[in-house]
Amino acid sequence: MSFIRTFSGDIKPEELGFTYSHEHIVCIPPYWKERNEDDLLLDDENKSLQDVMDFKKAGGSTIVDATAVDYGRQVESVKRISEKTGIKIIGTAGFNKAFLWNAKLKGNIRSIVGNYETYGEWIENASVYELAKYVIGEIEEGLEGTSICGGQLKFGTGYNSISPLEIKTIKAIAIAHKETKAPIHSHTEAGTMALEQIEILKNEGIKLEYAAFGHMDRNLDPYYHTQIAKTGAFLCFDGIGKIKYAPESSRIDAILQLVKKGFKNQILISGDTARKSYYKHYNYGLGLEFIIKKWTPRFIDQAEDAGLDGEKLIEDFFINNPMRCFAFKK
Repeated sequence: MSFIRTFSGDIKPEELGFTYSHEHIVCIPPYWKERNEDDLLLDDENKSLQDVMDFKKAGGSTIVDATAVDYGRQVESVKRISEKTGIKIIGTAGFNKAFLWNAKLKGNIRSIVGNYETYGEWIENASVYELAKYVIGEIEEGLEGTSICGGQLKFGTGYNSISPLEIKTIKAIAIAHKETKAPIHSHTEAGTMALEQIEILKNEGIKLEYAAFGHMDRNLDPYYHTQIAKTGAFLCFDGIGKIKYAPESSRIDAILQLVKKGFKNQILISGDTARKSYYKHYNYGLGLEFIIKKWTPRFIDQAEDAGLDGEKLIEDFFINNPMRCFAFKK
């Protein structure tokens, strides 16, 4: 029997509804705060709440908050937003990527993991099994000492590289997955290194149908996407609306190519809305409503122009595929 773990408790997969598969709601990344990068600090709970409410009014049901411990999670704030809006939130246990680990540990984390100065120092000094134990606790007991449990596991790697510490976290996540059966999410910097990550996961005995690889639209390479899809993994196109990286036509074309090759059941869609300038109620950006209100109608039009059932594909990307991707399979 499978279930999905949310901030409000475990639910049946069919209760998930229309889902964004990779977002950030309230987070204050220490790395960016120390460098005064204000655009990367989602630090106003009320403004974030208003965008989440827009998502709900547009027909949304669930948001996967992909904020890991090293990216400045604000667990209690996101929990309050979930309660006030009625939107289900899936939280994230695990880690992001190495260059963020120079940031200093927060006080409550320091008390949980030990008296280390930075995330990098903690990860370097802890064993793989100690890191796995910490992550298992975040899934089964609660995030950062709260009673709010994570619903997915995360690891990440850098641009065209995987450091020894990142390999360490991948192995810890693999152990945690075997223990908890929680789904796995991967951060791929600019969409790179997914195939190398896959080799590490395979060596750790992980079935790839339990893993989703993010930022696939940052590397719009059809051959690369196909090789990932052939493993059975999910591919997350989570840069919707970010025209600075690629025109929307290129994203949609890459998705439709995967559909035509028979991989429609492995595609997830989201916005990775992690800047004030992306949010409507912070800095007048497109906001969390954009994908539902503007992108999905366009996608349906382009899919139908290609001879495909656009409405059915939207149902797959936002409802059916997340039901399988984010399920714990006991």
